[in-house]
Amino acid sequence: MEGNTEKKKRNKLAEAQLDLSAYGKIPPQALDLEEAILGALMLDQDAVTNVIDLVKEDMFYKEAHRKIFSAIHALFADSQPIDILTVTNQLKKQGELDIVGGPYYIASLTNRVSSSANIEFHVRIIIEKHIQRELIRVSNDVISQAYQDTTDALQLLDRAGQELFNIAEHNFRKSHSDMKSLIHSALKNIDAARQHEDSLRGVPSGFTDLDRITSGWQKSDLIIIAARPGMGKTAFVLSMARNMAIQFDRPIAIFSLEMSSLQLVTRLISAESQISNEKLKSGKLSEQEWAMLSQRIEPLNDSTILIDDTPALPVFDLRAKCRRFKQQYDIQCVIIDYLQLMSGQIDDKDKGRGNREQEISVISRSLKTLAKELDIPIIALSQLNRGVETRTGSKKPVLADLRESGAIEQDADMVLFIYRPEYYKIDTFADGTPSQNMAEIIIAKHRNGALDDVKLRFIPHLAKFENVSSLDFDDMLGPNHSFDESSNSFIIPSSMNTESDTEVTEF
Repeated sequence: MEGNTEKKKRNKLAEAQLDLSAYGKIPPQALDLEEAILGALMLDQDAVTNVIDLVKEDMFYKEAHRKIFSAIHALFADSQPIDILTVTNQLKKQGELDIVGGPYYIASLTNRVSSSANIEFHVRIIIEKHIQRELIRVSNDVISQAYQDTTDALQLLDRAGQELFNIAEHNFRKSHSDMKSLIHSALKNIDAARQHEDSLRGVPSGFTDLDRITSGWQKSDLIIIAARPGMGKTAFVLSMARNMAIQFDRPIAIFSLEMSSLQLVTRLISAESQISNEKLKSGKLSEQEWAMLSQRIEPLNDSTILIDDTPALPVFDLRAKCRRFKQQYDIQCVIIDYLQLMSGQIDDKDKGRGNREQEISVISRSLKTLAKELDIPIIALSQLNRGVETRTGSKKPVLADLRESGAIEQDADMVLFIYRPEYYKIDTFADGTPSQNMAEIIIAKHRNGALDDVKLRFIPHLAKFENVSSLDFDDMLGPNHSFDESSNSFIIPSSMNTESDTEVTEF
């Protein structure tokens, strides 16, 4: 116990010394502008309506100013008039009149300003000062925690990133929108869709029938794509990633927890060049095939597809990387292959056998939160239970087949299944159409749209999905030998949009 006490004393001393070095200067502030803003709010009712949703109590540096603004906010919330007398009376009710300096100080605030014309500019300045103080607070908290021996560095890094993101989010975005502005924005979107009939509101998958139902993958949506092993989950999302990046010029991030980034890139090259993965691995290409390869992969070389193959990626690492990719490349979609290979953060007492379901729940909720935070769709692959294999009759998956957690179904905005009857030696679909080299994309959950089934062509030896109407399919049939063992390297392509061949940077 004595050892712990001494350690706490040393930690407090270190924090005190840290505070002295950090706060040797007066924190950023603008007291004269705070006085001018409060005075303007008590002089002009229009000033209140213009800035009341931009200013928060903790943005004021001086404690008395916080209490005065709190009284103004309370009067506004009750639809009461706001002036010197009403504010004074409200502070008296709250028992804070003497604390703020009495009626004389409140009256003196109106002498600080002759007009409320510049109040929005003044508010912007005190917001900047508040942000500076918040940055100092977060930075000092991070420094203090970093000195602690018990601190988890990765958790601290994630928390610091979240705190910094929250500072920007809470100070530059309004917390609500009125109906008039929302309707105006909605009508603009409808008119834009009318002017461009083939445009989609979301990120297009490149699969015509699927995009017709979904209108593209929507911002802030969590999309789960699930299937049994061998159905082609990775092939499906790689085909989509190719369509998004090349056809529609959308920057995409792929987190591959199963296959290495070089294996994924080889698959993309195979699909784009129409040369089998088996041939590419052996390197036995004719001169004509080499020429064709170089020519056909140019669009892929110019695309922005970021691949991260960190194994067992923790969810807080994923959040940090996605924020960085969003800032640097403005990524429009994130693909995760696959959800069950991620690791979540749960309490030590909950770790162990039988709690994987809880961990998956944490991961799925975190992915949904991240989709809303970055305002982009997140597509996560997921495994299905073995019950599909043992089921008699139809092998079509249902929502109950989602593996390890019902939270996946609950958190997802969309759940899609990939079903290839041919895999189970079934020659036809339920509607009697042939199943050879065909797949069915089953939309089993769609929070904001219809449920339907979409058929796509599957090209086995290229591990590629295409629209049913795509040409040159008959010339592409062949065996599928495109699956490799994954390596444990962490590789991110560093230059996929230059004229030179793709480079990768190893970490």
